[in-house]
Amino acid sequence: MTSPKRYPTIIAALVLVVISLILFSLNFKSPGKPGFFKKIVLEMVVPLEYAVNSAFSSIGGAWERYVLLVGVERENKELNARVASLMKEVNDYREMSLECVRLRKLINIKHDVEFPTVAARVVGRNRLSVFRTVLIDRGTADGIEAGFPVITAGGVAGKIIEVSWNTSKVLLLVDYNSNIDALVQRNRCQGVLQGYGRTGCELKYVQRSENVKTGDTVISSGLAGVFPKGLVLGKVVSVDKEETGLFQRIRVSPVLDITRLEEVLVILKRAGDDR
Repeated sequence: MTSPKRYPTIIAALVLVVISLILFSLNFKSPGKPGFFKKIVLEMVVPLEYAVNSAFSSIGGAWERYVLLVGVERENKELNARVASLMKEVNDYREMSLECVRLRKLINIKHDVEFPTVAARVVGRNRLSVFRTVLIDRGTADGIEAGFPVITAGGVAGKIIEVSWNTSKVLLLVDYNSNIDALVQRNRCQGVLQGYGRTGCELKYVQRSENVKTGDTVISSGLAGVFPKGLVLGKVVSVDKEETGLFQRIRVSPVLDITRLEEVLVILKRAGDDR
């Protein structure tokens, strides 16, 4: 197989041969019947000229295709960059739209709460610790203090346990250290909602004689002076009336997904605070 580097040399040699044959043939001035050598020259000129023309046509076509491919590749790169930019813009608009929906829900519940509130973003999660907490981007500079309740559009998220100037730590209601005075909305029986880790919460100290059913809504009672009365805490998912003991074992699932918190409202007054 002929090496690509030898093509220019072969083509140049063919060109020289054709030129020589043409010049040689022109030297036969005498008209009339051509001689044997002149016939040979004529026979050789046509295929050689055809081969040279074909070679030049192939080279010209290849060069045009190369230039075209280079242009197409450049255009493809530009189009891909444009598509990536447009996809980023679409994603940004989608995120802005979803954020507007969430913030609109927060604004709606803000009007329903009789106490002043501050909106905050979740900026950190403590995933490795046994404690279920998140960090928000508001602190004492915004009037937040330890013990203030934290809510979302779905219901109660937890309460503030640590505060700095511009950051606060929220203890989520599913944490084992979380205890909220609660009541069953349907029959008003009271208990204490305690965090039970990732599985949800448990409504404790409800007597066996109380009629609690799966699907009942559990709300804050407002008795402990931390959470205002009537905030949604969760739904009853199972009820176990043990054969022994005074109390039922009631499992409650929070109405909101604690792992997906992004924006929250901090209530700037405790339920029993008259300041």
